[in-house]
Amino acid sequence: MTNQKTHLNVLISGGFSSAYERLLPEFQRTSGIDVTTGSGASQGTGPQTIAAQLARGVPADVVILSREGLTELLGAKRIAAGTDVDLAEVPLGVAVRAGTPKPDVSTVEAFKQLLLKANLIAMPASTSGIWLHADLFPRLGIAGKINFKQAPRGSDATRMVAAGEADLAVMPVSEILPAAGVTFAGSLAAEIQFLQVFSAAVVAGSQQIVAAKRLIAFLASEHAAAGISGSDS
Repeated sequence: MTNQKTHLNVLISGGFSSAYERLLPEFQRTSGIDVTTGSGASQGTGPQTIAAQLARGVPADVVILSREGLTELLGAKRIAAGTDVDLAEVPLGVAVRAGTPKPDVSTVEAFKQLLLKANLIAMPASTSGIWLHADLFPRLGIAGKINFKQAPRGSDATRMVAAGEADLAVMPVSEILPAAGVTFAGSLAAEIQFLQVFSAAVVAGSQQIVAAKRLIAFLASEHAAAGISGSDS
């Protein structure tokens, strides 16, 4: 009788990827469960969002994405009821090209002036970019006065900055810190901060519910929290 290894398919967005990549080898080693990981945007349009991938039948047992994106999946009945768990809270920050002076982003006015002077601002087309465009820019009175581009993913936004195509990027800090060619200039001021919650859940119809719940419990554990904070510090 063959003892076949349990296998999980995970779809994850960029904001939690750094911590996940640090933690996954330990989970696979201690659980004996194999995991294949794909990626996608938490929200937005296009074929690579997690919702679009699930809709066209990309295999997935677990999704990890922004709480806003997960809420949409819950509404679309894509998630097994009662399996969603919040994993981490990530602030928004500013990335600039490595080797260039760090701008002051410590106050609302400093951040506003930085955006107004920039030739091009990059940001993800997912949850944080949607919030910036729909909420923060109008609140600051700069909607229509700044030039920005919403990149498909956070990694695309940092690549634009690293290549000199954009002056800066505004996005989750957890996606800035591991990115090549950029420097973290600082987090947004508390008055205009958007703390993005990243959550995990079991996909409806998964045949590996026990293993999927085991992975989520591991990622949500106090032990994993040390790895999460370590990757975002």
